[in-house]
Amino acid sequence: MSWVANARMYAVTADASAAWAELFAWVARKSGVALETIEHHTSQPMTALWTRADLGAAFMCGRPWTRAEPKPVPIACPVPAPSRYEGAPRYMTDIVVRADSPFRTLEDTFGHRIGYTLEESQSGFNALRHHLLRYRSASRPALYAESVGPLHTPRGVVAALLSGAVDVGPLDSYAFDLMRTAPDDPAHRLRVVATTVPAPIPFFVASPSCPQDVVVALREGFLAAGNEPELADLRDRLLLRGFHTVVEPAYDLLRAWDAEAVAAKYGMPR
Repeated sequence: MSWVANARMYAVTADASAAWAELFAWVARKSGVALETIEHHTSQPMTALWTRADLGAAFMCGRPWTRAEPKPVPIACPVPAPSRYEGAPRYMTDIVVRADSPFRTLEDTFGHRIGYTLEESQSGFNALRHHLLRYRSASRPALYAESVGPLHTPRGVVAALLSGAVDVGPLDSYAFDLMRTAPDDPAHRLRVVATTVPAPIPFFVASPSCPQDVVVALREGFLAAGNEPELADLRDRLLLRGFHTVVEPAYDLLRAWDAEAVAAKYGMPR
């Protein structure tokens, strides 16, 4: 049987997209699993990908994974190479504004318009809301004049910021780092005013019906990719140190953040 692979969440530039396809091809050869890279356009919901019966490897955010039933099977998670990740399979949310905006701190953006990606997103919704909780009070339950969304993807946030549709928005830090590897990328026209605390990073998953021997072979293939000398350039292009096994209990943190917001009766990040 042939299995499909997709890296849409982090295929945020043309080169990153090509590099992920090259990595999938290498993992297919290494594992002996027939793995076909497919497109999944940003107009299509990610759930349509995550629920495919022939899914072999696709990035899935931890928040929808904790809510899924049945859950897709964890394969491996990336370990980003930049120093701020400290060699761990984690990421943050960069809260960003236009580089030419007058805002210098997160507090400066209060009273303006904030964007978000999707309610199911960890980086584009849950982490942002959790970070903002500390600034709310009984006298100031709403920090922003308007909450704008869903903007669907990090690219949607970039576009909304640069068009002036929003004044501040959240970006998955690893996606943002990858965008800025391209010298002429629009993401260079943005500036970070705050960064959330780290959370466990999205990971590759397979269909719940994927046989265990295929899952094991794919996992071993991704883990081997982190040490293979011939992939050094590919890892550089993807800002990757390598891959790590998925520690499922680590994602309980995302449920805890959600519960804090619910307890505080904080719905949209506003």
